[in-house]
Amino acid sequence: MTPPSAPPITSGKVVVLDPGHNGGNASHPAEINRKVPAGRGQTKPCNTTGTATNAGYPEHEFTWDVAQRVGKALAGKGIRVVYTRQNDSGVGPCVDRRAAIGNEADADAVVSIHADGSTAAGANGFHVAYSSPPLNAAQGEPSTRLAQVVRDTLRTGGFSTSNYIGGNGLSARSDLGGLNLSTRPAVLVECGNMRNAAEAARMTSAEGRQQYASAIAAAIEAYLAS
Repeated sequence: MTPPSAPPITSGKVVVLDPGHNGGNASHPAEINRKVPAGRGQTKPCNTTGTATNAGYPEHEFTWDVAQRVGKALAGKGIRVVYTRQNDSGVGPCVDRRAAIGNEADADAVVSIHADGSTAAGANGFHVAYSSPPLNAAQGEPSTRLAQVVRDTLRTGGFSTSNYIGGNGLSARSDLGGLNLSTRPAVLVECGNMRNAAEAARMTSAEGRQQYASAIAAAIEAYLAS
């Protein structure tokens, strides 16, 4: 008789995935422009419309698709996945609410998925942002370790680190509300520059989005198992 296999080491963990922006944001400017708490005594707009490729493929659609692919992979490993939004046609939620979802879920890791829109010549590559200086224990070693694992796994997966933001693929930030307000280990991944032709081609293809998702899911699994 074959003994039952042990559950994955990550089984029972909780991950919150935060796909940036939302498809209805652009048609609700008053709602997304209202100011909300953003941590460190700051207020910021509830949310933004995000960016797009030069051909018009929107960031909110990219982040939603990648997050769904990441979530499917994690759920297959016994990880409970919570999303900060349930579709790509709604509005918001605001950055403070997105942080609250991770806190309320008692998440073992929170990963916000974005893409950049720099028009600087030659700007390309991904970077991983984390809250700094930390405002609580979770924003210290746990978040910096999560950022490093995500950076290392994306790089191993064939993605280049940013040549225009941060250093060596990492970016310490004090201005991102979703990170400032988190009491759980949290990072924000800017997967690349949507205005860069090569990266835009990768992001607009299903194969490319799966490559991003596979690397992000592998990074989260590695972090949870460490």
